[in-house]
Amino acid sequence: GACYSTEELQALGAVVARHPNVLILADEIYEHILFDNRTFVSFANACPQLRDRLLVVNGVSKAYAMTGWRIGYAGGPPELISAMRKIQSQSTSNPCSISQWAAVEALNGPQDYIQESRAVFLRRRDLVVEGLNAADGIQCPTPEGAFYVYPMIRGCIGKTSAGGTVIEDDEAFCKALLEEAGVAVVFGAAFGLSPAFRVSYASSDDELREACRLIQTFCAGLH
Repeated sequence: GACYSTEELQALGAVVARHPNVLILADEIYEHILFDNRTFVSFANACPQLRDRLLVVNGVSKAYAMTGWRIGYAGGPPELISAMRKIQSQSTSNPCSISQWAAVEALNGPQDYIQESRAVFLRRRDLVVEGLNAADGIQCPTPEGAFYVYPMIRGCIGKTSAGGTVIEDDEAFCKALLEEAGVAVVFGAAFGLSPAFRVSYASSDDELREACRLIQTFCAGLH
């Protein structure tokens, strides 16, 4: 949920500029899901001098809630796009025409939905952050964008759950949480940062509230 500023992107660009054989992939699919009056900055705008080796990817899955339509798109140097087109045409041919036209309507049609959706995600973000920070041993930072939280669980490591599981790491925590409390989360080691877990708040308020309650109860039972 971190949001890069223009200055941070330019600092990254300065590092990459010293390595002319390095290509840049900018995944900008969460460009519309930002909170607290933050402004999205594209890498292409922050570092225009690097456009000749920059590939920007995006899609309609996140901002327009069209995950099942399977539409993404990319912009970059012509030779790179040409190579991508060759591989794509020999693997999946192309997305179905219905999905393509639906994506066109999403991108070109009224954009009111994005602001409304962002407000819902903001409410759910605050609900989940507050709920997880109320759990013993959990510290949950407030994300700046997207719809995930990534709480740290250092205060839970080394303890034993009510069901008798020793919480040796975040994977053990998540497994015990699933088996004993019925809450499914993804352990942090899968993303390279531990001890932590990831939760998506792209769910209903009631489900998120209940999940936080169950996590609080689970953590309260650690000893």
